[in-house]
Amino acid sequence: MTDEKGRVADPDLAPQGWKKIDWVKSHMPVMREIEDQISGEKPFAGHKFGVSIHLEAKTARLALALKAGGGEVYITSSNPLSTQDDVAAALNEVEDITVFSRWGVSEEEYEQQLEQVLRNEPDLIIDDGGDLVKQLHGPLEDLSEGIIGGAEETTTGVNRLRVLDREGELKFPMFAVNDARMKYLFDNRYGTGQSTWDAITRNTNLTVAGSTVVVVGYGWCGKGITRIADGMGAEVIVVEVDPVKALEAKMDGHRIMNIERAAPEGDFFITSTSNIDAIPASAIKKLKDRAILANAGHFDVEIDIDALEELSTSREEVRENVERFSFEDGREIYLLAEGRLVNLAAGDGHPTEIMDISFGLQTLTIQHVLEADQLKDELYSVPEEVDRAVAEMKLKSLGVDLDELTEAQVEYLKNFS
Repeated sequence: MTDEKGRVADPDLAPQGWKKIDWVKSHMPVMREIEDQISGEKPFAGHKFGVSIHLEAKTARLALALKAGGGEVYITSSNPLSTQDDVAAALNEVEDITVFSRWGVSEEEYEQQLEQVLRNEPDLIIDDGGDLVKQLHGPLEDLSEGIIGGAEETTTGVNRLRVLDREGELKFPMFAVNDARMKYLFDNRYGTGQSTWDAITRNTNLTVAGSTVVVVGYGWCGKGITRIADGMGAEVIVVEVDPVKALEAKMDGHRIMNIERAAPEGDFFITSTSNIDAIPASAIKKLKDRAILANAGHFDVEIDIDALEELSTSREEVRENVERFSFEDGREIYLLAEGRLVNLAAGDGHPTEIMDISFGLQTLTIQHVLEADQLKDELYSVPEEVDRAVAEMKLKSLGVDLDELTEAQVEYLKNFS
């Protein structure tokens, strides 16, 4: 249904949404400190934000901070299944924040939500997966002229930006927040690791200890997923195409296989590659009975779901967020969250304290966009001073004191610079 200023599933869900938002606010000290700064300075006054990020309580916290800094916010989710309708309803009540998002939309409706955000002519972009940028370099290219710049949250989105940047087609400055140390070392590793397993265990209610887990992709997300699996008592097999990452996984104590060899051994399969067909039809044919498939990548392309459906005789939901594919040979294979990003489509996403760091980076990076001189239409790294500022705020909130270099140490190091 449509309310008076946005499009949400049910405005009456707002009270429950505010409970979720209030909970995360009390556990996000970095964002609190940043909001205290920008609410007085109003660096975003006169600017409109177009935001596409998984719309749950931590994202609402970001939107509220942008508004406190003087901005006008138009926001939608970055996945058809990652909107929490109660949070969307609550956020849409706030003056200067307009929500176009509800859970479970079709692909067509999802595209419409992105368009609704951009039709309000934002001049600053915060993207997660690159769908707003994709629209601004495609069907809504005419709206790109008013964009001052933006920030991208994910590996997938940064990969898209790199292609545009390499080909000289990027139409406005963008910052690769995903590549900042305070993002990939924490969000990708600890956030993805914990939240992926939160979603899997919550929705299956199965034991991980003693099982065999196949992690496809050993980047920072894969490392985090593997770390948690180790801690829960699983044996981990890593599937990799990069020889350096494969060797790293081997020396971390894991078996390394290609997906064909790993297929008949795994009880749980988790993809984190940002690429298509990480679990292809040839591997699906070899999966053991009752294997569980989950995707931790941004798009639902890492598991060949078309092949899974074609090779099976039936498909049915047996638990919330769990579908069973039955095969003629008697095997049953389970797919979580339709193959979409499992930690958000079937869970609450990254832990609150992790997103406190990531959204702190987003906020300060966008402030840098407005303060920087003569940015070109290129892909930029997050400034080191922004990375360090967020780290220092986080350490301060934990009561941690850093050591400092003496003047003699500073002078000594100058000899090597």
